[in-house]
Amino acid sequence: MNNELSSPHSERHSEGRNERHNKRPRRSDGERLSEGGYRFEDAPGSKSITARALFLAAAARGTTVLHKPLVADDTVGFAEGLATLGYRLDRTPDRWTVQGRPQGPATEEAAVFCRDGATTARFLPVLAAAGHGVFHFDASAQMRRRPLGPITRALRALGVTVIHEEREGHHPLTVYADGIKGGHVTLDAGLSSQFLTALLLVGPLTERGLTITVTDLVSAPYVDITLAMMESFGVPVHRDGDTFTVPARPYTATGYRVEPDASTASYVLAAAALTGRRVTVPGLGSGSLQGDLRFAQVLARMGAQVTLTEDDVSVTGAPGGRLAGITVNMRDISDTMPTLAAIAPFADGPVRIEDVHNTRIKECDRLEACAENLRALGVPVRLGPDWIEIHPARPRPAHIACHGDHRIAMAFGITGLRTPGITLDDPGCVKKTFPGFHRTLDDLRNR
Repeated sequence: MNNELSSPHSERHSEGRNERHNKRPRRSDGERLSEGGYRFEDAPGSKSITARALFLAAAARGTTVLHKPLVADDTVGFAEGLATLGYRLDRTPDRWTVQGRPQGPATEEAAVFCRDGATTARFLPVLAAAGHGVFHFDASAQMRRRPLGPITRALRALGVTVIHEEREGHHPLTVYADGIKGGHVTLDAGLSSQFLTALLLVGPLTERGLTITVTDLVSAPYVDITLAMMESFGVPVHRDGDTFTVPARPYTATGYRVEPDASTASYVLAAAALTGRRVTVPGLGSGSLQGDLRFAQVLARMGAQVTLTEDDVSVTGAPGGRLAGITVNMRDISDTMPTLAAIAPFADGPVRIEDVHNTRIKECDRLEACAENLRALGVPVRLGPDWIEIHPARPRPAHIACHGDHRIAMAFGITGLRTPGITLDDPGCVKKTFPGFHRTLDDLRNR
């Protein structure tokens, strides 16, 4: 963790990362801690890890078993997209089995609907390009608005024919696939690290391997997840500064346990800080692959106590839920920006969040959505191109405009723990990554 996000309030134990994704955490189902805390035993699996694992499993030689994958709209859509491309999958709630095909999709023509899923919409066209055939991709209106251009340009530079059917750089599109020879490509990943991840993941399926030079990169910890998982499937990547070299080497199928989602955990950890109680997330410990676990250190800077062990993370809020104002750069953990924005009014000073321009091209413009909803709550807000500053206030009841964005809905749901009368205009949008959110929120409220 970088110095900006470290804090004397935090305790860190067992820095080793051995068996970080296959170690089964200790469980005590339904345990309520004697200190009045809450154990988030049913934390959903990581969306980012599940999506990458599905790609790797599909591209590997042999059969991969994924344990504890995220079962939510985004990941189910990804799995169904693979099935449409001809990959064989068997799914039960806690165990997904994927039969890999290093040669690419089993069908020569398919039409895949990517729903709202950015990983589905960005990863699957790249996977299809490594095969042979004609593959059509489309997505929801929300996903159609989100950019795809850097991936398209990279694929075209590698000799792949990609046609955008309506708007250049956006869905819908058609990939005319005849394998990828490989070589060198330059990529701008300043809007999304998923552009780089998609190319890294497909690199071993190219004929000659792939070298990628990145001119700009946001959310860098997500690339670290990608590199670690590729190595778990048998393909290490060499990195020299901004250049990544991926060998043409088949992935090897494996058994893979998906850790809890750190972005999702941010809501319950924020709840602890906001209410002065303790919340523990088992299975999300010091060996986690996910950079968004650093959100706990943001809470530590605001006055919460954070304990990170090999097996779990715990946050204990200050008495009365006292929070300190801070200025924080969230470029690398921007998915947790709405979580911080939603609890910021309760701080004793301004909370300024910087370097999060990429949140404007997520499911909605999250900076604008946060500002809109905070103002509806009566909270003073200042907003810039890549920053938001939130001033202390006592929020009033309001109807939250979710803009179809799961993270806006869940973040302001947490605000409601200290502000009765908050309602959401689209509570069902949480199904994208956390279908059980409202049940968990009720559990937190009633503890």
